[in-house]
Amino acid sequence: MIQQTETTAIDLSGTWTLTGAGAGHTAPMPVPGDVHSALLSAGLIPDPYAGRNERDVQWVAQEDWAIERTFDVTPEMLEGDWYLDIGSIDTVASVYVNGVLVLDADNCFRRYRPDVTEALKAGENVLRVLIHSSIAAGAARQAAQPFFIPWHPGNSPIPNGNMLRKPQCHFGWDWNIAIAPLGIYGAIFLRRLEVARIEHVTTRQFHHADGAVDLYVTATFHAEAPGILPVHFSLGEERVRLDIGVNAGETQLTHMFRIERPALWWPAGHGEQAIYAVRVETPGETVVRRIGLRQVELATDGDEAGSRFALKVNGREIFCRGANWIPADALPSRITPAGVRDLLQSASEANMNMIRVWGGGFYEPDWFYDFCDELGLMVWQDFMFACNLYPSTVDFLDNVAAEVDYQVKRLASHPSIVLWCGDNELVGALTWFEASRENRDRYLVSYDRLNRTIELAMRKAAPGAVWWPSSPASGTLDFGDAWHADGSGDMHYWSVWHENKSFDDYRTVRPRFCSEFGFQSYTSMPVMRSFAAPKDMNIASPVMESHQKNAGGNERIAGTMFRYFRFPKDFESFVYLSQIQQGLAIRTAVDYWRSLKPHCMGTLYWQLNDTWPVASWSSLDHGGSWKAMHYMARRFFQPVAVAAIPSRDGETIGFSVVNDTAEAVAVKLDTWLVSLSGERRPYRSAEGRCGPDRAEMLFSVLSADLPEDTLLFWSFEASNGMRGEGHHVHGTYKALELEPSGLTLDVSPREDGAVAVTASASGLALHVMLEADVAGRWSDNAFDLTAGERKTVIFTPAERGAVPKIHWLDLHSCQTQSE
Repeated sequence: MIQQTETTAIDLSGTWTLTGAGAGHTAPMPVPGDVHSALLSAGLIPDPYAGRNERDVQWVAQEDWAIERTFDVTPEMLEGDWYLDIGSIDTVASVYVNGVLVLDADNCFRRYRPDVTEALKAGENVLRVLIHSSIAAGAARQAAQPFFIPWHPGNSPIPNGNMLRKPQCHFGWDWNIAIAPLGIYGAIFLRRLEVARIEHVTTRQFHHADGAVDLYVTATFHAEAPGILPVHFSLGEERVRLDIGVNAGETQLTHMFRIERPALWWPAGHGEQAIYAVRVETPGETVVRRIGLRQVELATDGDEAGSRFALKVNGREIFCRGANWIPADALPSRITPAGVRDLLQSASEANMNMIRVWGGGFYEPDWFYDFCDELGLMVWQDFMFACNLYPSTVDFLDNVAAEVDYQVKRLASHPSIVLWCGDNELVGALTWFEASRENRDRYLVSYDRLNRTIELAMRKAAPGAVWWPSSPASGTLDFGDAWHADGSGDMHYWSVWHENKSFDDYRTVRPRFCSEFGFQSYTSMPVMRSFAAPKDMNIASPVMESHQKNAGGNERIAGTMFRYFRFPKDFESFVYLSQIQQGLAIRTAVDYWRSLKPHCMGTLYWQLNDTWPVASWSSLDHGGSWKAMHYMARRFFQPVAVAAIPSRDGETIGFSVVNDTAEAVAVKLDTWLVSLSGERRPYRSAEGRCGPDRAEMLFSVLSADLPEDTLLFWSFEASNGMRGEGHHVHGTYKALELEPSGLTLDVSPREDGAVAVTASASGLALHVMLEADVAGRWSDNAFDLTAGERKTVIFTPAERGAVPKIHWLDLHSCQTQSE
């Protein structure tokens, strides 16, 4: 956070004028903001997310766009040195003040501060930002390369995005709209240079021992000429003044705070999230860094299987439970702190303790990481390179080094960031393209130059931070197949989805850490209705296919559904079943991999959120509503959990207890045999103990002992108060002759504006999903009931006073007509 006085800074945010160089469109544009959103607000383009409008707005990215505003400067102001402070500009742009070129920008991930002193004049000044077409810029840069640099056409239908330092998913992706947005996304100020400005504030922690921490705070200043600058360093009530002589260029000043009996920062579920505020002040500027005191290590020591991959925080190994994060919206103007906070809160409420910021989007704003700090969500931070090959020319690598230096210095003080990763899937990409397969040495050397540039810049900017070269990777300078190698490193396991294998296939690998795996579902019906008309409610309709970006995705959803379920009776049932099977797929993987602890020490599924309304791997709908899988995730990610794990040969079913807490727990487990009419018969009970940070097999049963046409239900309670339940089907759901559940709902409004819904069943109700016709959040969903059971859940509408209509689906009702 930066604070500056009004006499030394002019905030240039607000309404600017947008003009298209080609089509001649003119519209007001909020800055920060993006061009597509401004054109939509002016009625010049349709909503890109609705129907098949994507194709009708793609022309926008083919044009150059000028964004312009005026501001006033008094004669007295001309006496000082002034510069523009531009937080983020997307991407290839020329900036003019009164017709004078002051900046050529070409990196969305860098902060630019060009000097504009000579361009200013007394009175009205004109600031004009000309953003050039990224499509044209990418093609021109590709043509200038010494050899062709391939990109993934399936992910990037708009070509040559790999030439630009811009979010790669802007050019498409197998879950994103392909419209290549452009604009000014960060704050933009005109600032006066008062002796020197604060360029960076970084922190390092040393000597976590003897109940104390040494915190080193380093401020980097930029000056145009030598001078004396008074600087204050503050931590809590301690405030120190140091006067420093600055030279032209950069000058650094470091102050150490000794912190006795520090309150440590811990990941969620392992302790408190203690936050300290560090302030660096000059007469005209204040920078605040919110930090947490903690130590992070990545354990990669060798063992009989290969080598470990376990994160240690404050000396304790942490099993990482979470999901991958992509940009919160495809249009940057629609991203708000409140909306992002809601998505991250949903992650936390689903018992996640880690988010992986994937390498094809943005380095997120500081407030994103503030939220993660507060919620105890560890962050695996990719650098922004994904699924393509990239140039290794000197100018490109210099640009990357500057980007890494800025972003790491900006973010590394956040305690939530526990690992920096060089890229997403670039090693694998070496095998995806004909050019790189034919000349692997050339492209491998090119990749290594890029990866080495990122690593060196990162280590220089944040010495001691945890580095991992790529994801997936088996280790440093290991360019093998980390998608399937489960002895070392992190794994991306996609065989179930991309190869259409059964869910059981997840139990054929034993990852040390699985940082990507996923299964698609359709977005929920209320979201469907936001972009599609009733006539489009068919999976094969052009509108639905335009909202499915993964080639063959619909066929894989349908093919898997017919493997496990009977044919759904209608479109809504098809959507419901897709979400249930998505949750079952991911649960199968997580349950098994958690049971391997400590061999496996992390599962991050793909993906948490959506950028627009689309069929995808997300557990949260666009807008933040929970899909069925997110309710399931809250159960299978619970710190103490019990899961039914079939053996590889299917002959036994073992009950695994996993304990991610620091204390041993006693667990009481009860099981029942449940008939297809919902009648429960006690089967077997057991009590056991599971040590801290361990997984134990409580007991096993023979599959042959389970009577035909019964399901195995269970519930457990741990001594720390955690509890849960579930069921296991030996075989497939489609083989069950399910009977009507007799489900009824009793709906009662509450004084707080929420609604209490009591579901009662006279038969067997599997995977009950309650749905409201207004936005809101359920306290629980996607649950089971047996005959005579009741369950009360709470629905809280997003808008107070909304009166929802509520209906339900279960496995029987979606496969046959309800009776």
